[in-house]
Amino acid sequence: MKLLLIHSDHFKYKVTKETPVAEDISDELKEGLMDEVLAVFTTVEQTDEENPENIVKQAKKEIIDVLESVNAERVMLYPYAHLSPDLGSPETAVKILKQLEKELQNSNIETQRSPFGWYKAFEVSCKGHPLSELSRDIKPETKEKEETGEEKRAVPSEYLILYPDGTEEKINPTNYEKNDVENKPLNRYILSEEVKGQPSEKPPSIDSMRKLEIADYEPSSDPGNLKFYPKGSLIFNLMKDWAHEIAVDRFGAMEIDTPILYDWNEPDIREQGESFHERHYIVSPPEGDKELVLRFAGDFGLFKMLQDSIISYRDLPIRIYEFSKSFRYEKRGELSGLKRLRAFHMPDIHSFTANLESGWKEYQELYKEYAELADGTNIEYAVVFRVVEEFYRENKQKITELLQYSDKPAYIELLKERKHYWVVKHEFQGIDSTGGNSQLSTVQLDIEDAERYGITYTDQDGQEKGCIICHSSIGSIERWIYEIIENAHKMDKPTLPTWLCPTQTRILPISSDNTEYAEKIQQKLTKNNIRADIDDTDSSLGKKIRNAEMEWIPYIIVVGDREQQNQEINLRTRKTGKEKTTKLNQLIKEIKEETKQMPHRPLPLPKKLSKRPKFIG
Repeated sequence: MKLLLIHSDHFKYKVTKETPVAEDISDELKEGLMDEVLAVFTTVEQTDEENPENIVKQAKKEIIDVLESVNAERVMLYPYAHLSPDLGSPETAVKILKQLEKELQNSNIETQRSPFGWYKAFEVSCKGHPLSELSRDIKPETKEKEETGEEKRAVPSEYLILYPDGTEEKINPTNYEKNDVENKPLNRYILSEEVKGQPSEKPPSIDSMRKLEIADYEPSSDPGNLKFYPKGSLIFNLMKDWAHEIAVDRFGAMEIDTPILYDWNEPDIREQGESFHERHYIVSPPEGDKELVLRFAGDFGLFKMLQDSIISYRDLPIRIYEFSKSFRYEKRGELSGLKRLRAFHMPDIHSFTANLESGWKEYQELYKEYAELADGTNIEYAVVFRVVEEFYRENKQKITELLQYSDKPAYIELLKERKHYWVVKHEFQGIDSTGGNSQLSTVQLDIEDAERYGITYTDQDGQEKGCIICHSSIGSIERWIYEIIENAHKMDKPTLPTWLCPTQTRILPISSDNTEYAEKIQQKLTKNNIRADIDDTDSSLGKKIRNAEMEWIPYIIVVGDREQQNQEINLRTRKTGKEKTTKLNQLIKEIKEETKQMPHRPLPLPKKLSKRPKFIG
């Protein structure tokens, strides 16, 4: 069933002529008028005949949801055959519409239905606000899905743990319980994803992202759209820099940029959108000539670009990178700090190859790049594979080699037959401080979408063929930051990786007489690409140390007359909790070793604390 829902000042109709499939009606149904109404244009399709009761149930829910969103109280159901070329039978259409009218009325919603099969003149006065024009595409659910909430598997999967030495352990994930310290992240993933569900405990990163002035909710925006303060912007951009380095500098991808708005009525975009159910933002421009959707993945613009491209086998593999801001309309109750948002940033890499063998090579290389990223952020993560059994048996050795590279076992779901566009995919699942999990990086080896989207290349014989696509995403930057903060909370003293710390070293002059020496230290650290600032406030030394500790600063330098005279520093290291007197060059060497091969950006705030605003009171 297709629905077009228009919030209107008024809607009126009058029948003019009957068609061969017109239903019998009384005189009172030959015309109608409703003010302050949600006009619901409906098209009943052939597929609706599989389960009409379920179609009515879903349509009722969608209509009520929109009524609540726009604060309307009345509904006009208007049969409209022009929303789909695949029309259901007139008998089924009338049955569904009558039952839908009855169900809405039983829910105390004032509802009228205009007659089916009649030509009618109608007048609608759309209110014109952002939610006044919406569409819904309803598909009949199978009986299994209707009863259980999920599709029944035609052939059940098998589950096992594959270890880096190649040994397998068959498991039943629904009653899995294991306390294995060595494989702790994997055990936690299975428990939270398959057995117990996500913990109800509030993740501490939600409070820490504010206290550390990293990010916060923006009340003036839509929920799930965060703002980043200077410190958070630095962390965000360092992660973005590393994503760019992986994709462009190391993997050799070409960078593109595509629009975030797309025509919701484009068939391929609509088809892909349906896989995300109702998790999409719909935007209606002032002209009202088309319904637009904010992209929820970077595929839209990339696939459109390659549809129009001329590709030879000599060009392959083609590697494309895009840092795409994406949007998914997550339910309000599902939003959670940096973990689950409605607006987020995805660094996506797509490889287009000639055959399965070359696509699998791209896959393996991307796995290794993402493993290095995960290890560089010091987070706990589990490796999860979903793979068609035939492909797994043929490539088990290669998968084992990947696990050896990341030195981790993997949870494997073996699919007896291919049910999706991919033959293998994996995810790195971050484990937070509450024991919950969240998906980070993912790679999928797609063997059918290129043909569907018209992405082809010309082979050596001049034949046109579809590509094999290796979809991959480094994972949303926001969720990476979430996992990094969460994993910091697992330590006795929460600490970010040094390369991501907004301030890597804070210098505390004991008195104003030591400020000049503190500035020389700061300048030397800055020249060596180390972010250093100076607490030149009037606070006591004890309070300065406490403030630096509350900001999770990894290195604190205290300088007084003795240090100045000896050209030394008194160093406090957060990770070890130790204090020592040392030379500045030794600290520089230590920080450079910690941050080598990682992106660098300068201090995001004034170097003196006395010059800084306080963003959160």
